[in-house]
Amino acid sequence: MPAAGACRDDRHGEGRRRLFAWLLDSPLIAGPLPTAIAVAGAIGGIVLFARRNRRWWTRTVPISVGIGVLGALLAAGALALVPLFPDALPPRVLIWIGVGVAAVAAAVGRIAGRRRVVITLTAAVLVLSMCAIKVNAFYGYRTTLAGVLGLPAANEIAFDSVVRSEAIVPIAGWQPPPDMPHSGRIARADVPGVASGFAARPAWVYLPPAYLASSRPLLPVIVLVPGQPGGPDDWLLAGRLAAVLDHYAADHAGIAPVVVVPDATGASLANPLCLDSRLGRAETYLTVDVPAWISSRLQVGADRAVGGFSFGGTCALQLAVRRPDVYPTFLDVSGQAEPTLGDHARTVAATFGGDETAFRAVTPLPLLATHRFPGSAGILTVGADDPVYRPQAEQVVAAARAAGMDVTLSVRPGGHTWALAGDGLAEFLPLVARRTGLSP
Repeated sequence: MPAAGACRDDRHGEGRRRLFAWLLDSPLIAGPLPTAIAVAGAIGGIVLFARRNRRWWTRTVPISVGIGVLGALLAAGALALVPLFPDALPPRVLIWIGVGVAAVAAAVGRIAGRRRVVITLTAAVLVLSMCAIKVNAFYGYRTTLAGVLGLPAANEIAFDSVVRSEAIVPIAGWQPPPDMPHSGRIARADVPGVASGFAARPAWVYLPPAYLASSRPLLPVIVLVPGQPGGPDDWLLAGRLAAVLDHYAADHAGIAPVVVVPDATGASLANPLCLDSRLGRAETYLTVDVPAWISSRLQVGADRAVGGFSFGGTCALQLAVRRPDVYPTFLDVSGQAEPTLGDHARTVAATFGGDETAFRAVTPLPLLATHRFPGSAGILTVGADDPVYRPQAEQVVAAARAAGMDVTLSVRPGGHTWALAGDGLAEFLPLVARRTGLSP
């Protein structure tokens, strides 16, 4: 019989594990954890700035605030001069950048006066954490602390552990066997650029419950492209890919599309614009190498669809008009009307050495004006509060309909955020199902 002290230790250890798990899985966008961080940050700000010394209020505080404003302006200006990504920083993000810089400046001022160094540093860290939480909430980029820390997900498996099935059946004749899991699994996989020479980071693959059963239906595949900057894991951590697909599978006897999220940029801040150009052969990678890998490494049907968010939405539109034979069904969430590095002239110069004709030959709107796409269908999803991408989506929809595409414009609440991407993916699944025989 275990001692009473050992039982208490076990209970305390289990309690700590549950608390740790709660912290890792708690939502970072809204809820108790981000609220607590925001309150702690506000208290940290009070600690940093609350002093009665007149010199502090007439000199240090104005200087700190001025440095914060300057920091926000420098961030906006630096991004305009060196466009690491095409999207400008919105005012709310610039405000939180300014708050963080001002807090650091105030902390330096307090430390220079040798006043409570440990307390000052702690307060500064709390303010910076609050600013990071607010920026993250605006974009919906990381939904949990586990996502921020990059910890393995509970539903992650090794791709090579998924064995090939000898019982392949059509979707129409498939019935869920007793061994089918209740949810899907995600796996990391290398997708080499055999034809393109494109140096891609590892992709992520979502396998629905039906794919993991002993008998395997021939499911369609969605290729999802993330935004830029970022990488393939953004669709998992920010776009809620597994949760959206698991929800769909739960309503359809375990059946859902297989999803492949390849790397379309090669690095977080790289931007080859989803083209074959001086910047790389990203288009060949996504239209030749990725489909070839899918056919050789996955037991799936022949139907393919493509989708993406922001840069990835622009990319999905490009692939839909450039290679409708590969991707006749597409999802464009908050994409742009044309690929861009932030400026049209700079983009044409970087991709085709200033050759405007070559650039127009691979750009969606000119192609939609000169070609017909009667077999293509798609959804363009955009935030109702998005003043930049909503007009571009409306322009693309008009051009696509004139070119014979069956397209829908979905205007949803919100702005240019990953939350919109997850909602757009959920809206896209019924269209994929109808066009691939996944459902009537």
